[in-house]
Amino acid sequence: MEGILFPRGVVEGPEDLDAYRSRGGYQAVGRLGELSPQDVIARVDASGLRGRGGAGFPTGKKMALTLECPETPRYVVMNGGEDEPGSNKDRVLMENVPHLLLEGIIVSAYAVQAEKAYLYINHGYGAATRSVETAMREAREAGYWGEDVAGSGFGLELVLVAAPSNYVAGEDTAALEVIEGKEPLPRQKPPFPVTAGLFGKPSLVNNVETFGNIAPIVAKGPEWYRSFGTRESPGTMIFSLGDEMERPGVYEIPLGTPLRRLVEECGGGLKGGKGIKAILPGGPSSGFLLPDHLDIPLDHASLREAGSSIGCGVVKVLAEDDSVVDEVARIADFFARESCGQCPACRMETNMLAALIKKVQQGQGSDALTDQFGKVLAFNKGKGFCSLINMPGPPIESAVRLFPDEFRGA
Repeated sequence: MEGILFPRGVVEGPEDLDAYRSRGGYQAVGRLGELSPQDVIARVDASGLRGRGGAGFPTGKKMALTLECPETPRYVVMNGGEDEPGSNKDRVLMENVPHLLLEGIIVSAYAVQAEKAYLYINHGYGAATRSVETAMREAREAGYWGEDVAGSGFGLELVLVAAPSNYVAGEDTAALEVIEGKEPLPRQKPPFPVTAGLFGKPSLVNNVETFGNIAPIVAKGPEWYRSFGTRESPGTMIFSLGDEMERPGVYEIPLGTPLRRLVEECGGGLKGGKGIKAILPGGPSSGFLLPDHLDIPLDHASLREAGSSIGCGVVKVLAEDDSVVDEVARIADFFARESCGQCPACRMETNMLAALIKKVQQGQGSDALTDQFGKVLAFNKGKGFCSLINMPGPPIESAVRLFPDEFRGA
């Protein structure tokens, strides 16, 4: 892989402190004495970096909102609770380039003047946790975090927290609950974490990959960062390809790269040379695309216009002999199983959708039955504490629209 997060010369890790510094690592931390928090935020904002956890919120704006909140102390949280089916990017980053992530966290903490940062890592990620722990020890011994970060006068404590291995535990506010010693249940919003997050204080919560972009932006500048990607979606992004591909794995490519290049050049196409029937470009909460969309650019705006989304970069490709109904059933079952149950509307919706799709699988599909999908989704739209209640909608509605015969039992 080659790009911002995996530059040329970085071998599969874990990359130690000396190797990271040999390619310019910790230059951004070294500049904290000369840059104000506002200077750091201005660089990130000018870069156009958007969160890589799925929502795509502007990272610089989130930093500014956190710093502007007068309440103290402030906190930073790296959300590595990754448990979305097919997603491996956060694990790969933590295992291989832990110092890149630590530097991004340290710089972000300085930008929002946070005195403590929590690294929230899926407890099933043993190798990633060990890699991060080793990097934390090396960085502490080198003076990159602690009472006086690199002589800047800024102090920061880093704390590692194990995340439960369930999907909802990766939701930002559920992560805050776990760190506070509670059950992984999402909070009702507003208020949002930037104003009332961890322990009720302003908190900057970002995905692992998002933090990986921070140090290079601060060290090399927003113009350099914008040399990758598109005007509206600058930079690179890591995409995960599943076992249905000839070359499954994670691939870092510039945003705006055609989907075809990811599927055919990176992934080598489907195993056995099978033809493509449909693509989910952003994981189980994105809308289906057809093979006609293979030349669409992988960026936020282009996928939104096509009726889908980039999500967190999990790409699922269905072969011509795959059943779209079976795939949607797996998605519906996943969300029904992973719903935390605290919101009655979500619990009802996810179970009802799974039951309706099961009827289709049993040969009871009809126009009247498929009409129920839209009614259930519309009735419950936006009623839950988190976005899980909205997630089954795009794949189900797009599947019914693009493959109506499969849902009629034809």
